[in-house]
Amino acid sequence: MTLVPLSDRVVLKQLEAEETTKSGIVLPGSAKEKPQQAEVIAVGPGGMVDGKEVAMQVKVGDKVIYSKYAGTEVKLDGQEFIIVKQNDILAVVQ
Repeated sequence: MTLVPLSDRVVLKQLEAEETTKSGIVLPGSAKEKPQQAEVIAVGPGGMVDGKEVAMQVKVGDKVIYSKYAGTEVKLDGQEFIIVKQNDILAVVQ
């Protein structure tokens, strides 16, 4: 099964959270912060959103940073994805 986003939506797969700090301290699962960095898995076609033409600015494979509380979490075939609107994506990591 695959996810095909509609309109200006983007399907993201979260990148793994760091398990150690820069100083080498290992973090337990409860202390890890939810990562805000993800990989783009699928991109919607864009089109008209609220009466305005929206062109998609991200593509499959891009690494992005998204708003902390954005999107809808979805579990499909044992994997977790996040579906967000394109305007919830803050930056593309290069």
